Amino acid sequence: MTITNATDTSMSKVMIQLAAMKRLTSAAVDPAGLAISKKLTSQYRGLDVGADNTLAAQDLYRTAEGGLESIGDSLSRIRELAVQASNGIYTTSDRANIQAEIDQLKQGIESAARGTEFNTMKLLDGSFTDKHVASNPDGGGSSIQLVSSTLDTLGIRDFDVTTGKFDIGQIDNAIKMVTDSRSGIGASMNRLEHTFNYNQNASLNLQESNSRIADLDVGKAITERQKLNILQQYQIFAQQSQANSMRQQFSMLM
Repeated sequence: MTITNATDTSMSKVMIQLAAMKRLTSAAVDPAGLAISKKLTSQYRGLDVGADNTLAAQDLYRTAEGGLESIGDSLSRIRELAVQASNGIYTTSDRANIQAEIDQLKQGIESAARGTEFNTMKLLDGSFTDKHVASNPDGGGSSIQLVSSTLDTLGIRDFDVTTGKFDIGQIDNAIKMVTDSRSGIGASMNRLEHTFNYNQNASLNLQESNSRIADLDVGKAITERQKLNILQQYQIFAQQSQANSMRQQFSMLM
């Protein structure tokens, strides 16, 4: 009796699985299972990348909102100064001093609108439109739209309190535009947060499903190894017994 190749093959397979801690160490183990595992792996990795993309988009939105917050603060201060300049007790020289501060604030607004960037891309000058966020595992998703917040767009480039003929409503309109932009960013960030949570949960569920197919049941594998080891020892013993029996029979013939 000889040690069977089947036992050796089975033992080799179990040892390879234990070394890799994987059940699917080759296509021969479970062709259908391997195909399903590869699809699941592709799906959950796509979800993971989509989740990373949503986080990057949220960082971008936070950067844009930071710029808009600065612009909003400057507009609020300009409005205060405009109300102050509306007071009839101020002289032409007083209004000129007020306008000097307003001009500085307007310069700061323009700098924020032209200089707020993310990954070298300007966010608030009107050039950041229709930027795709690949938040879905298939590359789909949504688009980012950021509104311009330059002085021209806000309509306050020529706002001047020195003439005595100025409209505070212009500043109110500019503040509303900035507030609306921030509200839109907040809504978009909330939507991305929901997308991120969905991607994470879906990815975890797919990974668990894949684990049941691809990962090794260590306890079961160790039991199988012990069983095969006992079988090998038995076969060796049987082979030795058969050899001894044949030698005895040959000795009797002699």
